[in-house]
Amino acid sequence: MAALAYLAGSIPFGYLIARSQGVDIFKAGSGNIGATNVRRVLGRGPGNLCFALDVLKGLVPTLAAGLALGTLGNIEASQSQVWLWLLSPVAAVVGHMYSPWLGFRGGKGVATGLGALLGVYWVLTFSVLGALVVWLVIVRIWRYVSLGSICAAVSVPVWALVFPLMYYQGFEPTTLPMVVVAMLLAGFVVAKHRANLARILSGTEHRTRT
Repeated sequence: MAALAYLAGSIPFGYLIARSQGVDIFKAGSGNIGATNVRRVLGRGPGNLCFALDVLKGLVPTLAAGLALGTLGNIEASQSQVWLWLLSPVAAVVGHMYSPWLGFRGGKGVATGLGALLGVYWVLTFSVLGALVVWLVIVRIWRYVSLGSICAAVSVPVWALVFPLMYYQGFEPTTLPMVVVAMLLAGFVVAKHRANLARILSGTEHRTRT
């Protein structure tokens, strides 16, 4: 299942959408294949399409693996079952970031990670909603999409710990793999945004419009 999730995540929708319009997305805008750069270069329609497809390639494999393993929404699943399930969302995000079809280049994992986390019902699904609030606040105040994405990603492990503690009023064994995987995906996203952080510090990062 993880191998199939990796292959699904590796489909370079941003690159393909840009190529269909005669654009090499690696040579346009920020050079990234993600939805933000596709939208910047090609406009709202292609950018939104890229975002939706990137979300789906994280969401669908994660839901499929959860259904196959019987872990989707199952609060009685064992920790070992949950660990096995969570290989799929991680694999999907890694596939997006390191696509074999693009010489192991890829995007920054935000949209695919969003879809993957939404598929881990319920703990990480609700954590994404908390992260969305963080993203909206950061982008609204500082107008950096990249900074919003980084802060939102970093907040997911916190939400993944807080929500189960509030719900169960204690630490459940299945919370550990959720938090660890959320930390792993957040680390991937932050690492992929190193250049953006450098541009933010130098004052050259692109700001979104208000």
